[in-house]
Amino acid sequence: MERLFDTIAQNRKILLQILKQTPREQLFKVPQGFNNNMWWNMAHVVVTQQMLLYSLSNLPMATSDSLVAKYRKGTYPDGIPSESEIREVEGLMLSLAEKTSEDYKKGVFKTFNEYTTSVGVTLRNFEDALSFNTFHEGLHLGVIMSLKKVV
Repeated sequence: MERLFDTIAQNRKILLQILKQTPREQLFKVPQGFNNNMWWNMAHVVVTQQMLLYSLSNLPMATSDSLVAKYRKGTYPDGIPSESEIREVEGLMLSLAEKTSEDYKKGVFKTFNEYTTSVGVTLRNFEDALSFNTFHEGLHLGVIMSLKKVV
């Protein structure tokens, strides 16, 4: 499990670096042929991790309801986010990865509601969800890298 937590932390460091170094107009641009932008993918990763690992474990999420509503599966970019929203996601990027690792070590994840993802993977426990989340975050990093090339 430690390897998965390390992988997620490394992925989040890369995302945070891209977030800090990419001009805002590029972060928010939705290029032709795409239906989202770099920013949406970053916020989506943060929200999805909380939904998969905490919500499905019957634990409170550390993300605001407004972030979840804007960036959950099935949403699309809707205008330019506020500076406070950007700072919120920036602050959560690494801290939530670290908190999840700490919570796992403390034994916080006791229950889990089975869930089948949109790609047909059935998550039966926290470990399944963590593994799938790692895969999910890698997919979105790949999308962000593609977006960087075309904006």
